[in-house]
Amino acid sequence: MLALVTQPGHPHTTRIEEVPALHAREGEVLVRTLEVGVCGTDREISDGLFGIPPQDEPTLVLGHEALAVVERTGYGFTRGELVTATVRRSCGHCVACAEDSPDSCLTGDYSERGITRLHGYARELVAEDPTQLVAIPKSLGRLGVLAEPTSICERALRHARTIGGRQPWQLERALVIGAGAIGLLMTYLLRLADVEVWTASLEPGNELIEESGASYVSTQDTDLSEVGKFDLVIEAAGNAQLMAHTLGRLRRSGVACVLGIDPREQTVEIDGKVLGVDLILENRVLFGSVNAQRQDWLAGVADLDRAQKRWPEALAQFVKLRVPLDRFREAFEHRGGKATLLLSD
Repeated sequence: MLALVTQPGHPHTTRIEEVPALHAREGEVLVRTLEVGVCGTDREISDGLFGIPPQDEPTLVLGHEALAVVERTGYGFTRGELVTATVRRSCGHCVACAEDSPDSCLTGDYSERGITRLHGYARELVAEDPTQLVAIPKSLGRLGVLAEPTSICERALRHARTIGGRQPWQLERALVIGAGAIGLLMTYLLRLADVEVWTASLEPGNELIEESGASYVSTQDTDLSEVGKFDLVIEAAGNAQLMAHTLGRLRRSGVACVLGIDPREQTVEIDGKVLGVDLILENRVLFGSVNAQRQDWLAGVADLDRAQKRWPEALAQFVKLRVPLDRFREAFEHRGGKATLLLSD
């Protein structure tokens, strides 16, 4: 069986190679991978910046944004049923994981499909724990490959609402910085909740943003200070300086969430008054969010399905490039929309 593998910590080692065939053991469901999404995490692992292979193995099978089909009926799943699977799995020895919150693991000893200590889905067959599988409705079809990034957005929104709701607060106006897959999905989720959304990025225009009813701002032409302040700011561009600036874009009791990653060695600047006065006197909050737990996956799949019914033509354009596994380099180099790797029809 062929798989897309890499040697974490060693750049330019990503390749397709033969891996041992898999057989489902007692308590596992055998699934056939249809498609895996490619994101910045995959690129970072491929560049040698991130990732941990399974114990005593030199390579890691990539692919954590999975869409698969059940091969054999069992454990509550039916042959032919579309499924996806959670990414992060419990460390087994912290209070967060004991409460089914591996997204908030306190030890860092978790495993993650295709990222950390656990092989991913960029292979023909995978044997999976049925408690980690999430059903994809037929109406959503191939767009189910977007379930993982949508779960990331759902988790961030759940935490933002929890933080904002610690006191009287209304989410009426939101700013999303970045119009990649996460920024685009976040925009649509907020529009589903009838929030006024402004989405900002470098490009001169973005029809998909505007089709959702959000307003698009090109940061090449407009400074974000010109579009006012917001109850919620989401940074999804992966720029540390923009992350620092989110605090200055908040209204009273505003909440800013950082979803992008920026590993560059750098020093960022923040206005002293924003940090030393406004943050305190106006009850502003800045927090980071990563991964998701099962409730976020379920919410993400349900909201993707709702969005697909509301904006069918727009959702169909979310995935800009689909290529076979042997063209993985093309998918890794692709920018300007989600790219996926096809493993089966």
